[in-house]
Amino acid sequence: MTAISKFIDSYFLHFNAASLVDAANGYNAHLADGGKMMITLAGAMSTAEMGKILAEMIRQDKVDIISCTGANLEEDIMNLVAHSHYKRVPNYRDLTPQEEWNLLEQGLNRVTDTCIPEEEAFRRIQDKIVKQWQLAEAEGKQYLPHEYMYKMLLSGDLEEFYEIDPKDSWMLAAAEKNLPIVVPGWEDSTMGNIFASYCIKGELRPTTVRSGIEYMIYLTDWYRNNCAGKGVGFFQIGGGIAGDFPICVVPMMYQDLEWEDVPFWSYFCQISDSTTSYGSYSGAVPNEKITWGKLDVDTPKFIIESDATIVAPLIFAKVLGW
Repeated sequence: MTAISKFIDSYFLHFNAASLVDAANGYNAHLADGGKMMITLAGAMSTAEMGKILAEMIRQDKVDIISCTGANLEEDIMNLVAHSHYKRVPNYRDLTPQEEWNLLEQGLNRVTDTCIPEEEAFRRIQDKIVKQWQLAEAEGKQYLPHEYMYKMLLSGDLEEFYEIDPKDSWMLAAAEKNLPIVVPGWEDSTMGNIFASYCIKGELRPTTVRSGIEYMIYLTDWYRNNCAGKGVGFFQIGGGIAGDFPICVVPMMYQDLEWEDVPFWSYFCQISDSTTSYGSYSGAVPNEKITWGKLDVDTPKFIIESDATIVAPLIFAKVLGW
C-alpha cells in the first residue's frame, strides 16, 4: 500500500468518505476471493478522462467486463485522437445563450466544462469506422458496436492521429485484451447517428451492426460462463442504461428463462448523486434491487453519494494498491 491508499485510510473515516473506503475494500476482497467484476460507465466519464486510470485497471485484470453508453465508447477514442483540440470552459455556468451558440459555430460541443471538437474528434474517427462497417457488409458479416471499435483501433488506422499517451486510453487497453463490453442503446451516440445516416442514404444495412437484444444475449452467455465460485460483482458509475440494462440479466435468466441455478450479483457498489425519492431507478438504494431479484440479502452493498469524477479514481487507486 502506497501514499494514496494510506491517505485514504487515514482521513476518509465517515459518511461518503467511509463508504468509499468500504466499497474499495469490498472490491479488493471480492477479487481476492476469485470473483469477477463488471464496471458500468454512464455520463461523460470518458470525456472526464477516466481512461487514465481505468486503462490500468484493465491491464492489471481488476475489471472483467464493462457496460457503457455509446458516448463513453466513442469519447475515449475521440480524446485519444483529438486531445489538443478540446477546449475547457471553466466559467460554463456563466455562459449566455449567444455564447453557447458561438461554441456551436466553432464546432465545439460542450459537456459541462469541456468542449469536444467536432471536426477533429468525430471526423477523424468517422472515415475509419465507416471503413470497418463497409468491409463487414461486403463480407456479409455482422458485429457488435464495440467489436467494430476494436477492429478500428487494432488496425492501426488511427495511430497517426494519437495525441495522448496510448496507455491512457481505456478503449485501447480493452481492445488489446479483447475485454467483453456491453453497449446498450448504442444508437444514442454520435457514431450511432452516423451509422443511421448511412442506412437512411441506402449505403449500409441496419443489420450490419448487431442490436441491443443481441448484447443481452451476449451478456447472458458471458455471465453463465463466469458466475461460478465467488460470482460477478457490479460496480456502477452513475445511473441510466449503462447500469440498468446489464443488471437485469440476472432476473431475466431465472424469471424469463426459468433457469434455477443463476446466482445473484455478488457485490454491488454505485457512485451516484441521483435522488431516490423521485422514483429514480438510478437513485434507488441497493436494497430495492433485492425486490427485483438482482441482489441477494447478503450481497455486499455500497452507495456513495458523490461526484464520480472524484470518487472513482480514488477507489481505483486503492484497488490498484497505489
